[in-house]
Amino acid sequence: MNKSEEGRTVSGTQAVDRSLALLTLVGRGGANGISLASLVTQSGLGKPTVRRLLLALIRGGLIEQDDESRHYHLGAECYVLGTLATPRHGLLEIAADAVARLARDSGDTAFVTMRRGAGAVCLHRQEGAFPIRTHALTTGAQHPLGVGAGSLAMLAALPDDEVEAVLDDNAALLAAEYPGLTAEVLRHEVTATRARGFALNPGRVVPGSWGVGVALRRADGTVAGALSLAAIESRMQPPRDRELAAMLTREAEGIETRLARRLVRAKSEREAT
Repeated sequence: MNKSEEGRTVSGTQAVDRSLALLTLVGRGGANGISLASLVTQSGLGKPTVRRLLLALIRGGLIEQDDESRHYHLGAECYVLGTLATPRHGLLEIAADAVARLARDSGDTAFVTMRRGAGAVCLHRQEGAFPIRTHALTTGAQHPLGVGAGSLAMLAALPDDEVEAVLDDNAALLAAEYPGLTAEVLRHEVTATRARGFALNPGRVVPGSWGVGVALRRADGTVAGALSLAAIESRMQPPRDRELAAMLTREAEGIETRLARRLVRAKSEREAT
């Protein structure tokens, strides 16, 4: 490969990386979408570059622009790709009933969260009947792995070398937005979570809002996501924290069984075609 070809390869890879970063930012915009100005600010790219990459993503059907608001949204092709990925990653569809039961039986707020690289995204939030609620985590919210009960449960379920890789990836974000959650603190929390059998968030993200969480694994042992419950501090004290963790563990076992069955079924369907 000559220098000219190598330069084109680097340039092309950079364009792909930047496009994927913009696609992620658009996804985080949620139902309201995201403006061009916000994409420029959050990406750190120049306006002409953002426009050019967005046009390419629009041509591919991955992004759409609302005619009235001019905000950008995920496109139909993202839905198609998501549907194709459902046999392996269709966590919300499988876990929805379990989340509803957890909220009903505990009276607290239940969540299902999915791993997304070095972070976690809340797929669904279900309110319980207890009148005092916590608003620490909303549907679509994202945190670095280790921040929050479900997210911490996922981090603790990873091999040690992967834990260190995640902490390295998140170092700048943790320092900027979660200064109290240093790598040293999270390593200690990982150890405590493994020993305890479930993750406990004693109001580290939002004061007074506590949570318990357990990881969800695929059949191959990799981490798919987590179930968690959140409530005010007085409702998370022993022995209730362990009672809630037991509820989460029972539901997690059922979800993991269904994830394994779905993966086997999808594999059989592929081999049959």
